[in-house]
Amino acid sequence: MILPPATLGMLGGGQLGRFFVIAAHELGYRVVVLDPDAQSPAGRIADQHLVAAYDDPDALNRMAESCAAVTTEFENVPAGSLAYLSKFLPVRPSAEAVAISQNRSAEKGFLKQHGFPHAPYTDVRSEADIAQANAGLFPGILKVARFGYDGKGQVRVQNREEALLAFRQLKHEPCVLEQMLPLDYEVSVVLTRDAAGVVKCFPTAENSHRHGILDVSIVPARTSGCVAGNAQEIAEGIAQKMDYVGTLAVEFFIVRGQLFVNEMAPRPHNSGHYTIDACVTNQFEQQVRALTGLPLGEARAHSAAVMVNLLGDLWYLKDPHHSHEPDWAKLLAVPNLKLHLYGKHHARPGRKMGHFTVIGSDAQKVQESALAARRLIGIQDD
Repeated sequence: MILPPATLGMLGGGQLGRFFVIAAHELGYRVVVLDPDAQSPAGRIADQHLVAAYDDPDALNRMAESCAAVTTEFENVPAGSLAYLSKFLPVRPSAEAVAISQNRSAEKGFLKQHGFPHAPYTDVRSEADIAQANAGLFPGILKVARFGYDGKGQVRVQNREEALLAFRQLKHEPCVLEQMLPLDYEVSVVLTRDAAGVVKCFPTAENSHRHGILDVSIVPARTSGCVAGNAQEIAEGIAQKMDYVGTLAVEFFIVRGQLFVNEMAPRPHNSGHYTIDACVTNQFEQQVRALTGLPLGEARAHSAAVMVNLLGDLWYLKDPHHSHEPDWAKLLAVPNLKLHLYGKHHARPGRKMGHFTVIGSDAQKVQESALAARRLIGIQDD
């Protein structure tokens, strides 16, 4: 068990890292952040910010010398950096677990190997792979194996010809071709697993997206208890098979009442932000607890919640060429609304700049209040 005031290391300086720093500070820990962006949200509030590449040998050695344990806030940190640090101190989650989650091909292969439900797919390494792909995979989605997130690096394809064209547009990057499923809706499970194998699941969230980016998360999910329970059971099974230690998110498609794993994130997740205001212990405190060997906290929700993402588009509603701060007074006037801004130095369309969460005892009223607040600042209903 690593107790305060020990120093913890965080690879990555975005908003997820920022919330980790806040949670660690509240428990009495110090935090060193490694991120190449001098203005990173987490780096600005950390006890020390190493402004360097994630694979910079000097920066990694400094972390190894000063930190008692290290974690990450996003899956695209080089697994090799985590593996190197693990020679000197606990690294949670492991490099092996992160390597599975940061590559769609490895991720799909892991799901297939262990019998977890997933959409039909094939690996694409060459144009020949597309020419030989099963016709049942069309219409489908061609997804780059690495560095795709928030809808980036994904192309919907109706047939083999469109898939070939998309593969060329993606510069022949390794991809997976996945059958497009007729979605009913999407849900996610965020959980934390400690080194002893104890798992705490947060309530299942129902998610809706815009342009591939999470828009709204609703808790409790408007789904049957059976589906929500099965999602948690599958997510726990995935964590166990990876021998995962830390906070993990598993996203699911619901198709005719059946669950299919979409993807995994080896870290806290955007759809788990509601836990900050609606749960006894939030996903970031759980991340700290799993990293340091503290007993995990209670993960139950004490309120219904709706989380709404605030993207950089809001800053350009008045003028598409110049950013203007949104009218936060309108949101802050809603008594059961909690506003969280990430401190990013520049707004741009599609960039996650913050979120708000509306909480309360009546799930229907919470949803109505959140959607009304969303309209107040100019986010239009679909």
